[in-house]
Amino acid sequence: MDTYNDLKQGEKGAWLSIFAYIFLSVLKLAVGYVGHSKALQADGLNNTTDVIASIAILIGLKIARKPPDADHQYGHFRAETIASLIAAFIMISVGFQVLFEAGRSFFLEEDTKPDMLTAWTAVFCAVIMYAVYRYNLHLAKKIKSQSIMAAAQDNRSDALVSIGAFIGITGTQFGLSWLDTVTAFIVGLLIIKTAWDIFKDATHALTDGFDQELIGEIRATVALVSGVQQVRSVKARMHGNATLVDVTVAVDPRLNVVDSHLITEQIEDILLKKYDVQYAVVHIEPGISLQP
Repeated sequence: MDTYNDLKQGEKGAWLSIFAYIFLSVLKLAVGYVGHSKALQADGLNNTTDVIASIAILIGLKIARKPPDADHQYGHFRAETIASLIAAFIMISVGFQVLFEAGRSFFLEEDTKPDMLTAWTAVFCAVIMYAVYRYNLHLAKKIKSQSIMAAAQDNRSDALVSIGAFIGITGTQFGLSWLDTVTAFIVGLLIIKTAWDIFKDATHALTDGFDQELIGEIRATVALVSGVQQVRSVKARMHGNATLVDVTVAVDPRLNVVDSHLITEQIEDILLKKYDVQYAVVHIEPGISLQP
C-alpha cells in the first residue's frame, strides 16, 4: 500500500534531521563555549534535545509501518502522531530550561563579550537548518506525514533561533552586553511556541479532530455523484498519515443491491482521486422513490 511506502520515505527526513542536529549541536556548544555566547550555547542545547525528538519521530515512523494485527486491525499509523506528541514534550522541557538559564545569567550580570566567530557560526547553522527545513517540508506535504511536518516546523524554528542568536551576539559588539542574554530568553520562548503548535496538532488528531472546511468540501463533492439524492452525514478523522472517512447517503429505495453498490464505488473512487482517502466507508440509506 502507498501509505507504507510513504512512511518509509518519511524515515529519510527523520534521519536527515538526526544527523544535522548532531553536527550542529556539537558545533554550537563548542564554539559557544569558547566564544562566550550564551545565546549560541542555548541554541546548541536545543539541538541536542532535537536529536532525541527526531529519534522519537523515527521510531514512530517505523512502528507505523507495521502491518495490521489482531490488536490493531486498522494498522499502527497513529504511532507517528504519538511520536510528534513526544517530540513536543521534549521541546517544551528544553524551552523552559533555556528560559531558566537565560534568567539566571541575566541576574549574574556577566559582561563577557561573545566573539564574532559565534555570530558567523549561528548564520552558518541557520543556512544548513533552513535547507533541512525545506527538504522536510516538501517531503511532509508529499507523503502527508504529520510527524515529518512537525520535524519541519522544528527545523524552521531552529533556523530562526540561530538568526536571533546572530542578532543578539552582533548587538553585544556595540556595547549592548545584555542583548545576548535577552536573545537566549527569546530562544526559549520560540522553542516553547513551536512545541505548543506541534502539541496542539497532535492532540487534535489523536482526539479525532478534523478540518471542518474539508468536511464541507467532501460533502459537496459526494452530493454531485450520480444517484446520490442526499448526503446525510460525513465524518472523517486522521489515522497517522491516512484519512478515514464515513459517509451516509440516501438513494432511490427501489435500486437493487448491485446498483446501490456501484454508487458506493463511485464515491470511494472520487474520494481517493480528489482527496487521497484510502479508507472510506459508505453507508446507503433509502431516500425518495423516483419511480411511479
